Amino acid sequence: MGRLPAFIPGLQLSEAFFREAVAPILDAAFPGLIYAAAQIGNGSDVLGYDTARSTDHGWGPRCWLFLRDTDDERYRNAINETLRARLPPTFRGYSTNFIRAAHGSLLLEAIDSGPVNHQVRIASLPRFFIQHLGFNPMAEMTAVDWLACPQQAVLEVTRGAVFHDGCGMLTAARERLAYYPDAVWRALLAAQWQRISQEEAFVGRCGEVGDELGSAVVAARLVREIMRLCFLMERQYAPYSKWLGTAFAHLTCGPVLVPILRDALRAETWQERERPLGVAYETVSRMQNDLGITAPLDPHTRRYHDRPFTVIHAERFAAAIRATIANDMLRNTASFIGGIDQWVDSTDFLTHADRVARLRSLYRQPPEEGRYEGNETEKGG
Repeated sequence: MGRLPAFIPGLQLSEAFFREAVAPILDAAFPGLIYAAAQIGNGSDVLGYDTARSTDHGWGPRCWLFLRDTDDERYRNAINETLRARLPPTFRGYSTNFIRAAHGSLLLEAIDSGPVNHQVRIASLPRFFIQHLGFNPMAEMTAVDWLACPQQAVLEVTRGAVFHDGCGMLTAARERLAYYPDAVWRALLAAQWQRISQEEAFVGRCGEVGDELGSAVVAARLVREIMRLCFLMERQYAPYSKWLGTAFAHLTCGPVLVPILRDALRAETWQERERPLGVAYETVSRMQNDLGITAPLDPHTRRYHDRPFTVIHAERFAAAIRATIANDMLRNTASFIGGIDQWVDSTDFLTHADRVARLRSLYRQPPEEGRYEGNETEKGG
């Protein structure tokens, strides 16, 4: 399309689009229809992080319409065709017509008149939730449902905005998804501390043998794990990598930890990396103690056994949290491996609920005999 108008945040644009363009058409063509309307799901605009740059794909006047199960099949096609015929070709200067590019992204394409290839997506709530999350939060939820769902996916459903909720079901589902049940949260906390314990000594060990690149890579991984731990401690879902730093800066601990973690990433030697990482470890250890879910643990760093590396021995916190979990699966399995996005790091996997569903059975397996629960010294090297 040609030159775009002044940028409007996507949520504002979508709400105005629904209220001024979509809703009047629905009221006229389908009087009495019970539905919910929202802008949730994929997109930087849903998280409130969109900028003018975001307008180049997957962005524009759009929203979801959620119908009752009994109305989905009955009205979906009719609503779609009615909107195609009656929606204006532009709204607030932006095209309402979308095309699918060869690389798969949705792009705005200007047209002078309809029919409009709009992005008012229509589904029943259960169908949307199962496709997006892998389970239906309007039904009974299990611990496995929570564990096998990436935080980004839940964030995309609980953020955004609801413009209309004729029967209240979307609002109720979002409230149920607001945050993890307590026992699941504790298991994820324990698993996150466990992840830190597995590599905290490697910054020094890599550097000691002259591998500063490897040391820097490990330090960057630990910075990411510390950040994700902070999201858990502040009971906030962590977004995926593109927005992790942006969201982290808005956490309560962000102003304190951002400069410390940046110092760790800027360091050129392993000794210079260890110092800010040690400060970060002590900061998050005190945050953990402040949660009050375990007896306070010593928040100070120390040597790594007989080796000259500075660590917090994060497994201490993992074990203490694990001891407070009554559920066998959460205590013996989930508190070690964590939620799906604590041990799977493939976007092409995590963004497909049907693929994630294939790993749900891992949470139902009994703990393995002789499972490793130690640290690098016990592994050797």
